[in-house]
Amino acid sequence: MKNSSWVEHAIWWQVYPLGFVGAEKSAIEQPSAEHRLLDLVPWLDYVVGLGASGLALGPVFASETHGYDTTDYFRIDPRLGTLEDFDTLVAEAHQRGLRILLDGVFNHAGRSFAAFQDVLAQGPEAATVSWFTLEWPEGAGPGVEPRYRDFEGHHHLVALNHDEPAVADFVVDVMEYWLGRGADGWRLDAAYAVPSSFWAGVTAHVRASHPDAYFVGEYIHGDYAAEVRAGGLDSVTQYELWKAVWSSLNDANFFELAAALDRHNALLASFAPLTFIGNHDVTRIASKVTDSALVPHAVVLLLTVGGTPSIYYGDEQGYRGVKEDRAGGDDDVRPLFPSSPAALSPIGKPVFDVHHQLIGLRRRHPWLHRATTQVLELSNEVFAYRVAADGPDALVVALNLSDGERQVDAGGAATVLAGTATVDGGRALVPARGWVVLG
Repeated sequence: MKNSSWVEHAIWWQVYPLGFVGAEKSAIEQPSAEHRLLDLVPWLDYVVGLGASGLALGPVFASETHGYDTTDYFRIDPRLGTLEDFDTLVAEAHQRGLRILLDGVFNHAGRSFAAFQDVLAQGPEAATVSWFTLEWPEGAGPGVEPRYRDFEGHHHLVALNHDEPAVADFVVDVMEYWLGRGADGWRLDAAYAVPSSFWAGVTAHVRASHPDAYFVGEYIHGDYAAEVRAGGLDSVTQYELWKAVWSSLNDANFFELAAALDRHNALLASFAPLTFIGNHDVTRIASKVTDSALVPHAVVLLLTVGGTPSIYYGDEQGYRGVKEDRAGGDDDVRPLFPSSPAALSPIGKPVFDVHHQLIGLRRRHPWLHRATTQVLELSNEVFAYRVAADGPDALVVALNLSDGERQVDAGGAATVLAGTATVDGGRALVPARGWVVLG
C-alpha cells in the first residue's frame, strides 16, 4: 500500500456517466447521440467551483446495459462516445487540476465479453476456458453452454476465475492502459468478492509503472483495515459510517454514530477510508434522511471527519431519489443531469451553499484527511466532538437534533467557522436542529 500525496487533498465528485448523459439503457449499434462523454466538460468548472479536486467516474467501458456488465475493457461505451472523447475529458479535467478515478469491474464481466464468447463458441477447448469457473455437461463440444459461476445470482454477470494468472495479467493490462491515458486511479467494483491475494498481485505490478495510482476497493462489511493490508489497496468504501450517519439522524441516536466514529478512528491509524453519504448504489441522502432540515448535518459529518470524501452528483443540489430492489430500481438515483450548471433549479442552492462552505473549510484544513474524533458531549439528540490530527490544529463540531437551543462543550474553541452558534464561557449555544464548526 502506498498513499500518494495527492490523495491527501482529494475530494471526489462522483458521476454515473450513463445516467448523467441520458444514454440508452442497453447497448445498441447506433446510439441516438454521439460524443456524450463530452457533456461532462461544461460541468468541470462547476466541480472546481464546488471545491472538489477530482472526478470519480462510474463505468465508461463498453457494456451490455448498466456498465457493470463490461464487454470490452479497452473500448469506451459507444453510448458515451469514443476514445478521443475520453482523452478530451481527461485533458480538460487535468487542465483544471482535477484528478480522474475510473470504475473497474474486475470481479465479473458481461456475457458478451470476448473471452466468454470464445468459450461459448469453441467449448472446452477454448484458450480462455480457465478464465471462468465452469461445469461442462458430458461430451460437451463447441456451441455447448456450460454452467458457470456468476455474481451473486445475476446470471448475466459471469464471474472471473481469480486463481488464473492470465486473468491477473489481463487486469494489469487494462489498468495500465487507462492509467497511461491519464486516469489517476481505480475504484474496484465488488472488491469484496475477489481474493485479496489477487488484488495484492495486481496492484503491486501496476504500482511498479504507476507509483502514484490510487486504488479504492468496494467493501460493504468486514475487516476494512485487513482488506486494505492484504490487497495492497489505498482505501475502501466506508459503508459502516455511511449507515451510522443517516441512521443516527433519523433515530435521534448519536450513540450509534459515536460508536461508528470510534471504529473509524481505528481505521485512520492505517489508511484513509473513502467516505460518502451518497453514491450510485444507495438512496440519496435527501431522501434517506426523514427530516430535510437535518440533511446539512450529514454533510457536516462527511466533511469534518477523517477520510477521503466523495460527493455523489446531485447530492450537492439536494436531489432526491430512492433505490428500489427491482429491475430498473437504480434509475431514480442515476438521473440525467442538465446540459449545463446554468440550467440547475435554484431550489438546490441552499444545499449547494452548505457543501461549498464546508468543502472550503476542509481544504483550508487538509490535515482533516487523517484526523480522528474525540467525543466532547453525547446524548441522543446532541453530539459535540473535537477533530484533530498529529499537530496542534483542531476543530470542534456540534450537532443539535432537538427542537430547542442546546448548550454544548466548545472544547476550548471560540470562533465560528461555519454554521451558527453563540460561544460564551467555554460553551456554545447551538440553535434548534442546528450545527456549528468552531476553531
